[in-house]
Amino acid sequence: MSSDSLESDPLDAAPLDAAPLDAAPLDAAPAAERLDTHRVAIGIAAAAGARVAERIAPLIEEADLGALWVNETPGHNALEVAAAAARATSRMRVATGVIPVDRRSTGELLGDIDRLALPPDRLTLGIGSGAARTGVLELMNEAIAELRAAFAGEITLGALGPRMRRLAAERADGVVLNWLTPDAATAQASEHHEAAAHGRVTLYVRTAGEEGAVARLEDEAERYGRIRSYAANFERLGFGPLDTVILPGTARERVRAYLGAVDEVVLRAVVPGDDIDDYVRFVERVTDDIR
Repeated sequence: MSSDSLESDPLDAAPLDAAPLDAAPLDAAPAAERLDTHRVAIGIAAAAGARVAERIAPLIEEADLGALWVNETPGHNALEVAAAAARATSRMRVATGVIPVDRRSTGELLGDIDRLALPPDRLTLGIGSGAARTGVLELMNEAIAELRAAFAGEITLGALGPRMRRLAAERADGVVLNWLTPDAATAQASEHHEAAAHGRVTLYVRTAGEEGAVARLEDEAERYGRIRSYAANFERLGFGPLDTVILPGTARERVRAYLGAVDEVVLRAVVPGDDIDDYVRFVERVTDDIR
């Protein structure tokens, strides 16, 4: 994955014409139709900032979503944003998806984890090869070994091609996939689980929660479609980037399809603007949509 590249108080009595207190609400989905929301996460770019993370993290935790993922962007530290989310919550997992180890050394990452007091039992450390073009597998092998020696938490690897996905299955605790249709995600997740039965397969899915964000989503899809490695991957798999996204009004159906393919779906927020309110609205809308 490119790094430039988530009660009311009980009543004493019910009205005479109300449903019994232990009955499901009239608009509740049958148990068989409910989505496992704990396997759904929200994703933001580190450029969104710590204030956004602090604001939306409690909403994500209260909605019983699984995690907030932060992908690193140039000039912005994903671990600092993740730490802000961890401080604002008590149990929610935080994750980086992903940090490029060609730009940031493992020593720097370990120093940040210690400095920011990130709890290893709540942190998934996602790393990737970034813009490295030679010695990529060796780079990632060394990074995983160095991190394993000093970090007790989960390590996951951003992977696009088959060799990096194989390395993730062999050496990491999981793999982070990106820009896939449900069918393609099913195939790659099955491949991973055959090699690593207990490995976690996470998939980023670009998501627009409202019509005002669609133009930004289309721009991001076009940008990725021009990146040589992604363009080659799209051609090999036989679909385009816009075939892999979630548009307004399609979240429940698409999330269900993706949950049938992978272990965790990260709804990577694409919002109309850059205000905190845009991200709050995104979390609230997609949470409502998938329930």
